Formats: sequence, C-alpha cells, structure tokens
Amino acid sequence: MSVPGWRLSVGCVRLEGMFDTGGALSSRLMVLWVPDWPVVAHAFSHKIAAATPFALVEKGQIFACSTAAREAGVQKGLRQREAQARCPGLQLMRYDPALDARVFEPVLTVLEQSVPGWHPIRPGMVATRSRGPARYYGGEKAAALTVLGLVRDQLAQHQGILAEREASTARVGVADGLFAAERAARWVTTESVTIVPQGAAAAFLAPLPVALLEQPELTGLLPRLGIRTLGDFAALRADDVAARFGPGGVRLHALAGGRDSRPATPRIPPRDCDVERHFEPPLDRVDQVAFAVRTASDELVNGLLAQHLVCTALRVELWGENGELSERVWLHPRSFSPPELVDRVRWQLDGARETGASSTVNSAVLRVRLSPDSVDPVSAHERGLWGTGPDDGVHSGLSRLQGMVGHRGVMTATLSGGRGLADRQSFVPWGERQQLARMRSQPWPGALPSPAPATVYALPRAVSVHDAHGRLVQIDARGQLSGSPVAMVSNTGAPRRLTAWAGPWPIDERWWDPAAARAVSRFQVVDAEGMGWLLVLDAEGWWVEGRYD
Repeated sequence: MSVPGWRLSVGCVRLEGMFDTGGALSSRLMVLWVPDWPVVAHAFSHKIAAATPFALVEKGQIFACSTAAREAGVQKGLRQREAQARCPGLQLMRYDPALDARVFEPVLTVLEQSVPGWHPIRPGMVATRSRGPARYYGGEKAAALTVLGLVRDQLAQHQGILAEREASTARVGVADGLFAAERAARWVTTESVTIVPQGAAAAFLAPLPVALLEQPELTGLLPRLGIRTLGDFAALRADDVAARFGPGGVRLHALAGGRDSRPATPRIPPRDCDVERHFEPPLDRVDQVAFAVRTASDELVNGLLAQHLVCTALRVELWGENGELSERVWLHPRSFSPPELVDRVRWQLDGARETGASSTVNSAVLRVRLSPDSVDPVSAHERGLWGTGPDDGVHSGLSRLQGMVGHRGVMTATLSGGRGLADRQSFVPWGERQQLARMRSQPWPGALPSPAPATVYALPRAVSVHDAHGRLVQIDARGQLSGSPVAMVSNTGAPRRLTAWAGPWPIDERWWDPAAARAVSRFQVVDAEGMGWLLVLDAEGWWVEGRYD
C-alpha cells in the first residue's frame, strides 16, 4: 500500500483519485443554474414579449430584472421610481416567490426523466452527481450540454416569450463539492459549461472574494484583517480558525479550501395520491355521497401507505351541480383511517347544507376530491407496545360526539392575537385547521404585556374607583386622571383599599368606524391584601377584566 497519491491496488481492482488533498471523500457534482430565474418564471407565466424591459418589485425595490432592463440602466436594489425614470418603458410586476417554485417544477420533472437524482437547491438551481450522467452521455461536458438542451427546450415552447431568451443563458458547472460546482456554474465566460478538473477545486476558488461565503459577520471582518480572497482564508490553520470563529468558521474555512462534504440528496418525485369521484347523475343525499367515497378513501390511504406515508391533514373539495364549491382542511392528531375520511366528507356536506351560504354546496353533489394536505412518515405514527393512551381515547370520543351533534358542536379553545383579553380567545371546530382572523405572530401595539391575568372573567365586572376624597376617578381627553385611585368598590358595595397602581394605557381602535370604534384605558392595581387586578375604564365606567392570582 502506497499512501502518497492515494493509490490502492488489490488484485485487479484499483481505487485511484477517490480522495482530495484534504483527505475527505471527493464528490463530483453538476450544478445547473438559470440566471435571473424569478424573471424567467414570471415572464413564462405571464407571456411577456422577449424585447420588453421587465422587472420584479418587492417592498418598493427592484428584486430582479431582465437583460433588456439592465441594458437600460435598471439594477437590483433600485427604488421603483428611480428604475422607471431610467427606463420609461419598464414593465413592473410584484414578485411572487411561490410562482418561482411552481414554474420550475415542470422543468425539474423534465430533467428527472432524462437524468434522475436531482437535488433542488432553490428555484432555478439544481445539483446532481456527475458520475452517472457522464458515463451515460460520454463525458461530463456532453452530459452538461444535454442538460442545457433539456432546459432550453422546456422553456422555449412559446416563441417570442421573454423567458425563452433569458433561459438561453442557463449555465452548468461541474466540480468537486457543491460550493465549487455552484461557483463554476456562476463563472462568467463565453462558454455555457465550466468544468473544474478533479482535485483543482481549491485552486479554482482561491482568487474569488470571501464575500461569496455569504456570511455577513465573517465576510465583513475578514477584509479588515487583510484576508480578501478564499485562498487567503483557506491558507489559515484550521485550529486557529476554530479558536477565532468557532464551528461556523471552520465549515466556511473548509468550503474556501474546496472541501465541501455536503451531499446532493436525490429528490424523490412525489406521486399524486389525490382521489376524485364524479357522480352521474349528481347525488342529493348525504348518505349516498358518503357511501360513494368509501372506495376513494381506501384508495387514498393505501396509496400513501405504499409510499410509507400517512395523512395528517385532509383537504376535502365538494362541487355542486350548480357550480358551488365547498373546500375545507381537516386535521387529525395522529393519522386518518378510511372510515374517518368518509366521516369528514359527511360532516362537511352536513355543515354546508346547514349554513346555506352561497359559497357552500346547496345543490346535488357532482364531484368530490380528497387530497392529503399534510403527510408524515408512517414510522412517526406507529403505535407503542401498549397503545398511545389517553390521546386516542380523547380523539375517538370527541370525533364520535362531533358526528352526533354536528361539525360545530365540539369546539376547541385557541389563543389568537389581539390587544384585549377577550380578543385573544377563539374557538374552532374540533379537527379543523385553525384559520384565525387575528394571528398571534402579527404585531399588536398596545397589547397587554406578559404575564397575563390568571383569571379572566367571561363578563367584565362593574366596579367604581375613588380617590382620597371619595370622588369617582375620571380621565380627561389628554389621558390625565382626576385623582390617584385609593379604593375600588364592587357593585355589592364592598370596598377594597388600593396600595399601588399603574396606568393608564389607552387603546383607541377603529376610530374611523363609529360602529366598531373602541376607546378604553387599562390599569393594573394592587389591593391591601396583595391581590392584583386588571381594570378597564371606558365611556360606561370602570370594569374588572381579570385578576392576578
């Protein structure tokens, strides 16, 4: 065995060139990159002419622009008005990130039909191992040119579309490791394919700027230390980098030296497990529809099990004979079984008939579609040796009760967003996705800070608050109190002496709508017994909204 050169000969089998200079297993990867993919996707979707200067706008700034727009002086990051001043004929469109992935999916499907094993990095950029395609097509360059031809053919289906012109700039890079292959795909040359020889990734990356590591804290510091290129950074000792920059710096140091251990994990193309049933003639009875979808439920569950998946969220779509559509997403704490799918269809149809709204199915049912909205690996929902205990019993009991009393007969209390305590309480039917009108993640200026009162009264209790002279405490238009609160008297006449208070914190909501306007001031007070109270003063008087136990 000869260690230098990493050559091993055993009989007639020889392993050579399998390791790079860093001693890590080398992985040759091929990266396909379509520059300005957001422009390509939006132009392809909206059929924009090839000669049209076109740009996408996000938060008032140019997010991406076409080649024609760049030639007219438009750049990424410009304000919308300045971009229009530079190019008066500029066509603007709001950037839709979901459209990027949606338009790229057919391209990825075409690629997988000829070269399987693609790993999506982002819309417009994918990677795959180069060894298989290179052996099949007769070399890495031949495989790269084949991939480019597939992409261009897919996006050139409509002549004269801007997407076809922009997609002609698609590029492929082949190198050791994902980072080097991506840099090779972005390398600006007259050729559309850049191949970095095996073992030369470090030399290829060496002259590139450290800003390509895309770590602002590190890339902002390194130039101030005199380290401006990836080669300079890679020349540092690994233990010194670890001591100064930590594990994150060590990972970036390895990337700069051409040592990228990240694999290209092949994407498994999803199989369509949606099931649909058409009824001719349409069915006008709920039990008929429920019986008709039994086989569809079995088909959906068995189709997911064949892929080792289970359905945890189900989308049910019902079409009526008169064109109505009822759509709802049902949740399950574990996973749906076929009978439970049938129950959801029946409950949704019952609810649609009960409400009688124009957006629900009021006529005979023409079509039913069942779609798994969320799936999990079946291994994550395997039952334990002694079952799963109370959870299954609770869900089974509530589901049976819901089947008897109706869809909205069993409600679940949830915490939503809002400024007042009553605003933060919402109720949704059991098993339904929580579509809250007031999202907790949204900012709520003026909301009550934590901790919240331990006891919140369903109906606020009327009280009166007095100052040291026995007068009722009031608040003027400037938010000033008529006196310091010293006593709180309930509607039964029982007084409580107040030892501390804080406030007021005013809330003036929907002042532009007289019907929904709400102006209140909140106070926190502590009585002589050490009990805390949340008080609210509005146009009708003082109220106790909660108690801090």
